[in-house]
Parts: sequence; structure tokens; C-alpha cells
Amino acid sequence: MERISLLLGILLLFTSTQLSAQKTDANIFGDVKSKGEHIPFVNIYIKGTNYGTVTDETGHFLLVNLPVGQHTVVAKMIGYKPVEKSINLIKGQSIELNIQLERESLAVDEVVITGTRTFKRRTESAVIVNVIDSKVFDYVQANTISEGLSFQPGLRMETDCQTCNYSQLRMNGLGGAYSQILINSRPIFSPLTGLYGLEQIPTEMVERIEVVRGGASALYGSSAIGGTVNVITKFPSRNAYDISMNNAVINGESNDNHINGNVTLLTTQRNAGATIYVSRRDRQAYDHNDDGYSEMPALRNNSFGFNSYFRLNQNQKLEVNFASLHEYRRGGNKNDEPAYLADQSEERTHDILMGGLDYSLDLNNNRTSLSAFLAGQYTERKHYTGIRPDTDEELAAHNALPPYGNTDNNTFIGGLQLNHSLYDFFGGPNIITTGLEYNYDEVADEIETYTYLLDQTSKNLGFYLQSDWAVNSKLNLLTGVRADQHNYVDQIILNPRVSALYKFNQETQYRISWSTGFRAPQAFDTDMHIAFSGGGIQQVQLADELDEERSQSISTSINWDRATESHIYGFTIEGFYTQLKDAFILEELDSTPDGNSILEKRNGGNSQVVGGTFEARANFNQKLQLEGGLTLQKSRYAQIVAWSADIAGTKDYLRTPDSYGYFTIAYTPDSPFKASISGIYTGTMLVPHYGLAGDAGTPEEDALIESDTFWETNLKLSYDFELPHLDSNLQFFAGVNNIFNQYQDDFDKGKYRDSNYVYGPAKPQTVFFGIKLFN
Repeated sequence: MERISLLLGILLLFTSTQLSAQKTDANIFGDVKSKGEHIPFVNIYIKGTNYGTVTDETGHFLLVNLPVGQHTVVAKMIGYKPVEKSINLIKGQSIELNIQLERESLAVDEVVITGTRTFKRRTESAVIVNVIDSKVFDYVQANTISEGLSFQPGLRMETDCQTCNYSQLRMNGLGGAYSQILINSRPIFSPLTGLYGLEQIPTEMVERIEVVRGGASALYGSSAIGGTVNVITKFPSRNAYDISMNNAVINGESNDNHINGNVTLLTTQRNAGATIYVSRRDRQAYDHNDDGYSEMPALRNNSFGFNSYFRLNQNQKLEVNFASLHEYRRGGNKNDEPAYLADQSEERTHDILMGGLDYSLDLNNNRTSLSAFLAGQYTERKHYTGIRPDTDEELAAHNALPPYGNTDNNTFIGGLQLNHSLYDFFGGPNIITTGLEYNYDEVADEIETYTYLLDQTSKNLGFYLQSDWAVNSKLNLLTGVRADQHNYVDQIILNPRVSALYKFNQETQYRISWSTGFRAPQAFDTDMHIAFSGGGIQQVQLADELDEERSQSISTSINWDRATESHIYGFTIEGFYTQLKDAFILEELDSTPDGNSILEKRNGGNSQVVGGTFEARANFNQKLQLEGGLTLQKSRYAQIVAWSADIAGTKDYLRTPDSYGYFTIAYTPDSPFKASISGIYTGTMLVPHYGLAGDAGTPEEDALIESDTFWETNLKLSYDFELPHLDSNLQFFAGVNNIFNQYQDDFDKGKYRDSNYVYGPAKPQTVFFGIKLFN
């Protein structure tokens, strides 16, 4: 932390010498129309600068004290074709500019930031960036981000515990620990938060999610091997509000209630603004096989947060975001009694605080930008994982010292980033990005009863240098290197990464990427989960002399989109290959004297994942939108992994289907009525099943099970009513998730069940209905 303090001190000393932007009285005013009607909330900005605003409710805008000279004004709004106007600004003069927008059938050229940490159009980025926005969340009725992430190619959300339902995101066939989760471009999602965090963040907080499959960008950390998911919270762009309430009934038995709301406030000069959001959830436990033990735990969540910005002057901006998440989670049986009196139970109480501070400074006529950032997360967790013993002697010991645990987790990141634009770098523009960041994560987790203690402090100092060079109008090269010094690795590790984009024409882009990465020998998310198995508990420990895991990845893709006046259609085909050296594996040791099981994390030689994704999309006259994706892959270790001490192992990755995909169909006519149908496909996979001899609710011995294929299909209908006196709309909606009740039907029963024997959709057939007020 001393290094970060020194860097921030240098930054403050540097910025204190900068003069505030001089007043030029060079102003632009005007309006934006489409087919004769004014359009509110259109983004208006000066290209290549940070000068910008949004049209007000009447479609008018005003920009003041702009830099003099020749500039390009851009007007952009989702659903319309962007417009650029050249203008010559003169000191002391105000110019009127009126802009006409044309409708666009489907936006395929959105502005994204995750690939390069600079604003770029998707078709100009050498790294494929997929976007999940609020429309997708609405189509599939996703209340948390975990419910929406599967609607992208190469992504699959997986539930991994029958009792507590912790989940992980798999990208391109790799487990959750290989994906880097960012909050507003900062990696404050700690390994501990990775267990439940994706289900704890409501979509009400989220503006959009940008997904980069693979580790092609040098800007992100060593763990971004499978890819990067950047959760961007709602940013204030116009005065607005929405409030929604919905209730879901899980398979006719358990209720799941959500109340969400947010409000956005902007100053009249739009030099400051804030979006504030709140969310509350209350879900009853659900027992699918009527054995008295839940397959879905009870949940109670309360979330609050805000995202804000303050423009200090035309060259300086400060962004502040904060979130507070509280969750109570309880699975097993006897939920109305203390957890230690249940026959089998997992109980979790999470209190999470996370936030960030970003300062940006534009220099040299906006050719150079300097940013400093500091972000952090604090998690306090109280938890219980236990089985009530059968004998009086063991029961007395259990009641005297029940297996409650406490966890404290602190995560911080701070750093500097410098972007500089070279307008003529061997014939084309080049954006040079360099930065330094320091990551600190400390987790202390203890369960005295099980003599379980995890006391882990990881520190990583990373430096990156990246070139984003538009060689010519067709070719773009993204090259970079990242150097990491991790306290669990003896030497500094260099990871070069290269990507290239070639545009055959306006419709077709070809990309190829090569990247390297590593994972430090430390405990990650799933390592921290204690499961029920074989009549006791099962936990993970790290082997002595565990080495870091290295990776090399290559991917190639072709993207094609054809647009006409009334419709657009296209596809993306991508192939990917990842090789892991000294891959981490889990192998079972002999059980402890008290019947508990230990899985040891070891280096297991090499492994590889090879596969491809296919994505197709179409939009017809902005009334019917279709999208779908399919991933085919194979994931194998070079050597057999002995996941059980009792039976033969396998080279195949466990819990990893060779095929999976999704689709969405949205019907959005000009009338108030809207409808959408969506689905998730999960192919067969190998699932380990630990048994207990003599117990009727579990198998007699360990077995490797090939799961069924699942098609999870969802339907949503909605109708909007205008409330002209309130300048708002009232929406009623209803639908069914998992219409055909595609759900696992062979769960273990009783308190000695194998809680990790769970696969397929996260929930059975669920009917939902609700109401939403918005403007």
C-alpha cells in the first residue's frame, strides 16, 4: 500500500500544477429531431474530447465554454443511427446546431470499454466484446446478474451445491476461478465473493455487462484466462426513475418476492449526477423431492448503492460508486430453528460493502488522459455447515461446540493509468496505454469444530503496456504485455498478449488472438466451499509445494452483419484453444478418523480445452428480434485424475458439458403489448456422486454419472399503460420460467446426501407476475 500512496501523492502534486480550463464562451445550442419529433436524452459530445451533454425532456441541448477550433459533434442514441457534424468554434460566439436522427433496426456497433479500457465501437475492437444490457435482463426476467449471464455464447452459470446453491460462471469450458469478474472495470470481486456474489447483485444495479472471452487484453490480471466479465453499474444520463415489484411461485410451492427501484438525478448543467438503487428479495426454501430437506435455500437480500460523477471542470472528472449488500441464506431442514439443531444445514449471513473512486484528467488537447483509481470490498460472513450426529455422545459434543464459522475478507485495488493518442503512427492512429495497479486480498476463515483455518493474504503488483494501433482502414493490431509480481510466486511473470482485427468490408470482420496467463497457488472460490459428502463434510486443502498454473490460449473468429432499411441479420463463428501447464486438479485423500473427506489441490500435468461457438442474430423492422448461440467443446487432462479414492479416475473435466447454448426471441411492436421467449440448453456432462454404504438416501458407493440433456424454456408477456399526468408508464407483466419443468429428478435424500451432486437448471418451473412504474 505504500507504493500506491506514493503514486497517488505524485498524481496530486502533478494535478495541482494544472490550470483550470479557461472560459472561451464558445458555445453550441440546438435540438435533436426524428421525423419531426424532438428526441429527449440523446448523447451529444465533441469527438475526441470529454465535452458532452444529453438532450433534455424537450430534445434541446447546450454546451458551453468549448475549446476553439474545428471539431466534430456526435449525436448518438440506442436505436438510432449516429450522426456526426463538423463545426468551427470561435471564441465568444454561440452556434446553433440542429440534428436529424434516423431509426436503426438493430445496434451492432455499440461503444464498449472492456477490451481496451478506452471507448471503442465493437466493430473496431480487436477483441470481441459481447454486451448484455437491460433489454436482455428484461426479456428473460433476470432479477440477479447470475440469471442473465447464460444468454451469451461461451458462458454457462452452474449451481454447485444442493444445500446452499453457490454458483460459478464457466467461460469457454473453464471453471469460475479462470474468469475475472470486474465491477466498473475494477477486480474487487474476491475469490470468496465468487461463491455467492453473482446471485447477490440485482440487475437493478446494472447498466450493462461487457463480456470478453479469453485473455487477449493485457490490461487485465493473470486470472483472466477464460475471460473477463465487466459489470457496469447504472450511470446517470437523464432524470428518471423506475419501481418494480414481482412475485414468483416455484413449482407451485415456494414464493420468491422482489422489490426493486432506482432514481437518477442530474444537475441542470449536467456537471454532476447520481443513480441510486435499492433492492429487496425474500425467497422461501424449496424442497423438490419431499424428503424434508431443501434443494433451494431460503434467501433474504437487501441491497443499496449509488453511482455518481462530478465534473470538476472541462478537463477533470471524479466518479464515485458504492454498494451495500446483505444476504441471509439457509438450506437443509428445520429452517425455523437454530442451524445447529437441524439434522443437516448450511447457514450464511453476508454483509458486503464495495465501492470505488475514479479520477480522470485530460491533457494536451485531450490527446492524453491520466486516471487514478482506488476500489475495495469488505465482506463479513457468519456461517454454519453441519450434520446433527446420531449418537448421544457425539450429539453432546456437537451441541457444546457446534460448527459455526467466521470469515473476514478485505480486497483493495489502486493504480494509475495513462492513455496517449499518437495521431500518425506509421500511417495510422495508435493509442498507447500503460498502467500500474496493486491488488491486495486478505481472507481469514475459521471453523474451530473442524479445525479448519484458511488465513490467506495475496498481493499482486501488476504493470501493463498496450498498443492499440489502427494500421490502416482495414487492419487493427492490439499488442501488449503484462508483468505481475505475486507474493505466492517466486519470480516476476511476463504475459504477452496479441490480437488483430481485419475488416474485409463494412459487414465482415476477422479476428485472431493469442494470450498467456497464470494462476497463483492459492485458494480460489470453490476451494472455500465445505460440502456434505459420504456422511460427513468434505473440504479442500492445498498440497505442499503447489506451483503456479500457466496458460496459453488462441482464438479466431469471423463476424458478419448485413443491414437494410428494415432489418438486420448476422452471425459470429469463433474457435478457441487453451492449454494449461501444471493444471490444478482435485484428488481425494483418505477420509479423516471422524469420517470427513479431504480433496487435495495438486498440480496434475497438462490439460487442454478446444472448441467453438456459433452465434446468430436478426432483427426485423424493430419489432421482432432473434438471437441464439451454441458452444461445442472438449475439455481433458493429459493424465487421469483420481477424484475418488474408491474408483477409477477420468481424463475428462467434471461438470463440463461438451455442448451448451441459449436463444432469445423478443416481439416488441409499436403497441403497448410485448412478448419474449427464451431458453438455455445444457448438454450431458460427467458428475461425481459420492456414496455412503447403508444409507437409503444415497448410493452405496462412489459413481461417475452422465447427466441428462436439459432444455430450459421461458416465456414473458407485458403490457404498458401510459400515465400522461405523471409523464410515466405503468407496466403489468407475467410469465413462466422453465415451462416444461426440466429439472434434476435424482437428488439424494436425507441428511447424509452428497450436496455437490447437483446439475442442470437452477430452478424448476416458476410462474411470475409483477408491476413496474417508470418514466
